[in-house]
Amino acid sequence: MKKLIYYSCMLGLAIVLLQACKKDNYIVGGSLHNPKYNGTTYDYLHTNHLFDTLLIVIDQLGLKDEINANNTTFFAPTNYCFYNYVKKIVQARKRIAQNDENLVVNFSDIDLNTLRDSIRAYIFPGRIVLDSLDKYGKMITAMDGEQRLIRAIEDPSVNVGGTNFTDLPKYMFLTKIYGTRDPDNLDSLKLIPDSQKDETSIMQTTGIITNNGVLHVLSNYHILTFAKIPQ
Repeated sequence: MKKLIYYSCMLGLAIVLLQACKKDNYIVGGSLHNPKYNGTTYDYLHTNHLFDTLLIVIDQLGLKDEINANNTTFFAPTNYCFYNYVKKIVQARKRIAQNDENLVVNFSDIDLNTLRDSIRAYIFPGRIVLDSLDKYGKMITAMDGEQRLIRAIEDPSVNVGGTNFTDLPKYMFLTKIYGTRDPDNLDSLKLIPDSQKDETSIMQTTGIITNNGVLHVLSNYHILTFAKIPQ
């Protein structure tokens, strides 16, 4: 039920934030945009301050060429994704380990070299676009060597008759599999401990076509590395 509620909330949020089923446009912030950007994926990241932290990491680790490789799809984490990781994961773990609830960790305290494979986890060979996916998804190997589930799910709650959509809006999800893929059956899902359940994030922007590939933008709620919040 927890996962079902999560999906429902994310799909509701997606109505105003995310990609609709229109082949010639992408949606961000509720506005239609031309999907084609005349520049590389790395160049595009420089056009939006949401990616300032990501660019620091890319430059520090020398990953620009991997982001800009021909026919590459990149799922870009925003500043918020890094903040979530630092505060909800690294800081929380250290507070527990040192038994100090007032301990503070900032981004400047992170050894960026530990994030190399974390960034590669969002880089995929080939052009992955919304129209090529369905609700069952595809298992695709990222540049960190791990397979991740990428799928598209329609939002049945949208009344297309009262919107500019001609079809149900469809949204892209990226999932890290923990162990084996979670079952779709909710009764079976309840039997799986939270520590073994998959971690899924929705895209807030999909389908930006750059000169070298495709760019999608992760939700600001995403936690970098798909790490689970310590309990």
